[in-house]
Amino acid sequence: MIVHNFELENSVLNQFIVEIRDQNTQKDRLRFRRNIERIGEVLSYELSKTLEYSLQTVKTTLGEKEISVPKEELVLCAILRAGLPLHNGLLNYFDKAENAFISAYRDHKGTNDDFEIIVNYLASPSIQNKTLVLADPMLATGKTLENTYDAIKSHGTPKQIHIISVIGSSEGVAYIQDIFPENTHLWIATIDKELNKKGYIIPGLGDAGDLCFGTKL
Repeated sequence: MIVHNFELENSVLNQFIVEIRDQNTQKDRLRFRRNIERIGEVLSYELSKTLEYSLQTVKTTLGEKEISVPKEELVLCAILRAGLPLHNGLLNYFDKAENAFISAYRDHKGTNDDFEIIVNYLASPSIQNKTLVLADPMLATGKTLENTYDAIKSHGTPKQIHIISVIGSSEGVAYIQDIFPENTHLWIATIDKELNKKGYIIPGLGDAGDLCFGTKL
């Protein structure tokens, strides 16, 4: 797996990360969602540099100009529900892409810290020979991405896979490196070193889905 960790370089991306981590700023759900969306936009721009391009001739009122434009067929897959603002950021840049949506959530058994990932909804076009982009803001244990990948395989074999994430753990990144093909690209804004016993990223930012849309029962 090719890991693009953008905390290793200085950019405006760091300001968005500061704001979504800050427990006071993140109380503003609108701003939190918009910051996640903006992170998706920045990572989409970086991802776009690796796509295949072809020349397109555009006519202006004064002449013609050849411009290189992306030619790949993209399928953007949002992992519900926390992945929706990140998905919107991708759509702002890849507006011609097809879209997939998958529901994956943690099911905790009893009062202990063990859990399994449940996938109970998938709506996707064919991904056969297309470029699949998985949008999951929190890469904690990596099991959500594993289950998502297993589920969407029923819709074909993509020629390329990109994963877009906001915050990950070192453990989660290491885990998915054994799950996805070697030429998979991970585009991630920052990586934290620890997971707690419940499998949450430390220091992380909390529950991204709750911060975006409110707490759930």
